[in-house]
Order: sequence, then structure tokens, then C-alpha cells
Amino acid sequence: MSSTAQAPPPAPPPASSTGAPAAAGRSGHATPAAVRTVGLTKTYPDGIEAVRDLDLDIRPGEVFALLGPNGAGKSTTVGMLTTSVVPTAGQALVGGVDVAARPAPARRGIGVVPQRNTLDRSLTVRENLVFHGRYFGLRTAEARARADLRLAQVGLDGAAGKAVDALSGGMAQRLMIARAVLHRPAVLFLDEPTTGLDPQSRLAVHEIVRELRAGGQTIVLITHDMLEADQLADRVAIIDHGRLLALGTPAELKRSVDADTVAAVSADTDPASLAAVLRGRVPGLRDLHLLPEAVLLTVQGAEHLFTSIIEAAAQAGITLRDIRIEEPSLQTVFLHLTGKDLRDR
Repeated sequence: MSSTAQAPPPAPPPASSTGAPAAAGRSGHATPAAVRTVGLTKTYPDGIEAVRDLDLDIRPGEVFALLGPNGAGKSTTVGMLTTSVVPTAGQALVGGVDVAARPAPARRGIGVVPQRNTLDRSLTVRENLVFHGRYFGLRTAEARARADLRLAQVGLDGAAGKAVDALSGGMAQRLMIARAVLHRPAVLFLDEPTTGLDPQSRLAVHEIVRELRAGGQTIVLITHDMLEADQLADRVAIIDHGRLLALGTPAELKRSVDADTVAAVSADTDPASLAAVLRGRVPGLRDLHLLPEAVLLTVQGAEHLFTSIIEAAAQAGITLRDIRIEEPSLQTVFLHLTGKDLRDR
């Protein structure tokens, strides 16, 4: 990164001039959607259709998760929303601005935390933030004041003078979040924000996301981590092969599988043979999926689940290794929709 700031892009027009969709706000007045896509599609020159007819409305102030396996179309979708990928068809509005028609003003209302570290290693921690603020047109005093505020918010005020190379992975990720929100964007995009982080750093990032949401920040979370989406998101869009499969709150999605219990069963035989034994022998069975080392059962009513599994295996001469019983998760939803485990993609 050059040490000379570029001229900031022009400011976006008022949202009311863009034709963005509106929803009723708390005051009763219409509130534009933070992000809206209509028929958004991307087909690459080699014929691969990465995203197909994607329709989304993301509400101001919510954490919205795009959940799917690698190659599902998440990164391409975010690329189109953040102006780095040109759509083949459809429309995308972010902060009320058409990102394809008016990319420069659109970028002013967007904050992005990419998967890779893009911090300027020639600058200190605080200088990275001040430079970002100056790029977006802030006066030096205002950029410095906001930098100090954000560093305190992400717990890096004690590292303001440090070189970027001295930061741990978790600290660098927190700094990139602070940088992305310094210019107060309408929408913050977090692309796999906790991949590769240790558990403590992961929790720290999650806490920052919750704090930003509490302050009214709209956040689009791109992840293949189902637990992360479940814990952080107000709503989740599950996508695969470029298509939207399901959309709703985590609770709504989990209710959609029509089951209240999930059992993962492993044995000394292969999952296909075990499934053949359990199918038809488990009361309330709604669905059955083969995993690499186990069989996943979704069941309505768990009163006799444990004993029915044990009895069916014993009658077939199969030795069970493990039975794990839990409530439905977003993994259950993905399996229900696709027949495959997201982690196996």
C-alpha cells in the first residue's frame, strides 16, 4: 500500500433517490433495506454459474449470515455486493446505491474484512486506522479520534504504537474490523472472520460483532461455520451451487426439518449397513443421512430413541461405538436440504 492517500470516492446520494425498497421502521416511516438483490446472477466465461437468481433483502441493523460450503457462491455474491465482481444479470443495492451502476459511491458505504490480512505492514496499528480515515475524506484530527475510539472498542488501545507484524492473528483480525468500520459504513461485510483463529481470539471477534450489532451496524457474515452462524446471526441464508436454498432465523430453519431430536450413531460396520438396520426400526424417524463415519437420524419424539437404536443394532449383531443425541442444528437443516454434510464439501 502506498503511503500517499488517494482521493476519496464521491459521497452517495440520499437513499430516497435510489429507488431502494423500504420497510416500516420503528418510527413508522419507511426504512430502506440495507442490502437488496434482485435476480442477482454471475456466470463466468468458462460457463460456470456461480450465483443464480439470488433475491435477498437484508434489514438495517441485523447480522445476516450467508452460510454454505466452499464453492457455494458466497464469495462471488459478496464480490458483487462490494463492487469487485461485475454481475452478469440482476441488480444489487447496498446502502441504497446500485453497486454496478455507481460503484464509487457504493464503496463509500461499505466496510469489508477479507479472509486474508490486508493491513499495511509499513504503518503502526494506529496509523493503519488513521490512513484509512484520511482515504475516506476525514480530517486528520477526526481520523485520529475515531482511530482511538475503535482501538479501545476492539481492545487494541494498548497496542496502538506497535508494528503490524508484532500482532497475533486474532489481534490483526480485530484491527481489520476496526479499520473496516472507521468510516461508519452502512454495511459491514465479514468474510470468514474467524477462520484459523484460536478459540480465545474467535470469542473476542464474536463479542465485537455483537457489540457492533448492538450499536446498529448492519453486518453481512460470510461463513461455512454453522455454529458461528447460529450464535451470531439474526437471519441465515443457506446457499449451495449458487442458489438460495433456505432463509430465516436460525430457530425457524431448525423447525423446518420437522424434528426435535438428532442422533449421530456410529458402529463397527459401515454407515450404509447401519442405516439399513435402523431404517424402519426407530419410532418417529423423519430423515436419515449417511456421514463418513456415522448415521445421522432426525426424529420427532425422543422418548424411546436410545433404546430402539440399541435394540435394533443388537438384533442385527452390530456393535455400537457411540450414540450422540442433541437438538437439531443448522447442520441438520443443510443435510435435510441437500442430503450432504456441509463439512464434507
